[in-house]
Amino acid sequence: MQCEKCRAELPLNSISCPECGAPALQTIEGFDNTQHIQLQLKKLFGEYANTLFLKYKGSLMFHEKQFTALLNDFIAEYDRERKLLRTMIEDGILGVLLTEQGNREMAVTKARSIMLGEKFLSENAAEFVLASLTYMLGWVYESPLRVVEKSDEEPASKERVRRVSVNDDVFSRSAAAKYRFLSRNVVIPDGCTKIDDFSFDGFGNLRSVQLPDSLLAIGEYAFSNCKHLRLIELPSSLRLIGQSAFCQCEKLVSVNLPAGIMEIADSTFAFCKSLEIVEIPDTVSSIGEQAFAGCERLRKLTLPDSVKFIDKNAFAYCPRLTIVCVENSYVYKYCLSNAIPVETYVPAAR
Repeated sequence: MQCEKCRAELPLNSISCPECGAPALQTIEGFDNTQHIQLQLKKLFGEYANTLFLKYKGSLMFHEKQFTALLNDFIAEYDRERKLLRTMIEDGILGVLLTEQGNREMAVTKARSIMLGEKFLSENAAEFVLASLTYMLGWVYESPLRVVEKSDEEPASKERVRRVSVNDDVFSRSAAAKYRFLSRNVVIPDGCTKIDDFSFDGFGNLRSVQLPDSLLAIGEYAFSNCKHLRLIELPSSLRLIGQSAFCQCEKLVSVNLPAGIMEIADSTFAFCKSLEIVEIPDTVSSIGEQAFAGCERLRKLTLPDSVKFIDKNAFAYCPRLTIVCVENSYVYKYCLSNAIPVETYVPAAR
């Protein structure tokens, strides 16, 4: 494969050109036309960049409606992909990338978080949008779901970087039903990739849950109102926790969120009255409405500098809470604006 910019030969599975640094084309799992669409978007952006950016009251604004109208001309034959891109652009995903482009890693993280958390896209669809738009902007981006070519005797064959998807093996509400009265301690079987919405909602006898290392997602209200749930260890594989997943788990004392979680959704831990310890990784970028509301025993919470959005009611009715954060960060200013006691720390040097 050759670089589309300088025509230099690209090493197998490279993400950028070693000569000019331009991003390399890539295919996303489930979207075999990714590379062609990347090229068409790059062409569209190159031809119409001067007319897509408008000056308004001294600021430069992007004309999203004109851009999405042009998609019909440039990728008319790809109806599914065109609709997906148009919807995400109209919902502001491209705007997020353009606004945050001073920190591209943060921009991608924020855009992905919105698509997975607020827009409920599948991981594959979100990665297709990111791979397409970043290539169009000339950004180097390596998707975890890109398809890579083998370098053996069959170079044309392809191997997926990641074969597991969220819906491969869903632990359903019907599967959970047998545990309602028979067991206080539940072991979710190995291989499970998602716990379905409302699976254990209202299981009053549930005391502990053991989750497999294969788990990628916990659905909405999956463990809500489990009044006696005390212990649950979240595996490092976990990437998505649905809204209200652990709300009203009144005996839950501590939670360690694994790296890879990008959003704490609305009411995730609302009214967990015994919750005292929460470990939040530096992959989290947003904390939703009433995410920790009513956590009466939550005394100290360290929020990383990666957090760029917190709903104004995220910590309602947390009378003992002090938030620890980086001075002058978004979190610090949020605490001052909402009269939340704050302590600061100096982040470790990278």
